Amino acid sequence: MHCSSPKMVCETKIVADEHDAIPGSKKESIIVSSSQMWTSSPASASALESKEMKRDQVFIREFERADHAEVRRIFYEGIMERIPNTAFRGLRHQTQTQFLYALLTVMCFVMTKSFALTCCAPFLLMGARYYYSRKVILNYLDCALHTDMSDIETYYMKPTGSCFWVAVLEGKVVGIVAAQGREDDNTVELKRMSVDSRFRGKGIAKALGRRVLEFAVLNNYSAVVLGTTAVKLAAHKLYESLGFRRVGENEDYTLPGMTRSPLERLFFQIRYHRYRLQLHEE
Repeated sequence: MHCSSPKMVCETKIVADEHDAIPGSKKESIIVSSSQMWTSSPASASALESKEMKRDQVFIREFERADHAEVRRIFYEGIMERIPNTAFRGLRHQTQTQFLYALLTVMCFVMTKSFALTCCAPFLLMGARYYYSRKVILNYLDCALHTDMSDIETYYMKPTGSCFWVAVLEGKVVGIVAAQGREDDNTVELKRMSVDSRFRGKGIAKALGRRVLEFAVLNNYSAVVLGTTAVKLAAHKLYESLGFRRVGENEDYTLPGMTRSPLERLFFQIRYHRYRLQLHEE
């Protein structure tokens, strides 16, 4: 069983930036926006300024059953964003695939001697990439929505060493994250992090990440680990800003729902990144 004294938690608590620190207990924390940091004293602040300050507060709390619909929506929308990102943006990092598609385009001209068909070839290839990206990611999404994301209480709230949190802004759930303890190596895995696209850029993702780190310290885990197939550079910068270090990559990673058929391998490639933040040595 993992436990630690309150003194240890205070001494090893993850240090936050001034504009998005997370004070408070495990149950609830508050991010104070930069606008709040530099306003005048309450005695001189206007009622409008006070109202704006209150709206800027983001609360991180544990998942409740009433949150389920919003949590699934945020998770669904976040995963659906991966379809165009994987199909198009991800191609920029796949040199071998670019060369193969160029070769196929040249072969199209050699075999058909048609400039029109050759000009259409890149669009057909991109269309195939989008089709297979959508197919694989929808299969993955269906798998997730019928396992842990269908019963968050059973998967995350009841087991010892696991938890699920939501970020609340203006009374709405705007972000999610989970922690799942692994007894075999005394680590906790950061999972299912996503923020509603309408509320990004407010430090919510970083606050959710820090909540997982605080949870790991509180429960005396030796490290926090995560795996991601994110294409956007911003996601990787977020993990690094939290203190994570990249420890490995896998370009032959198989997502749940993949068939590994030749066409799927040709038009769907994904790179899996592993990160680790060591809290203390075993």
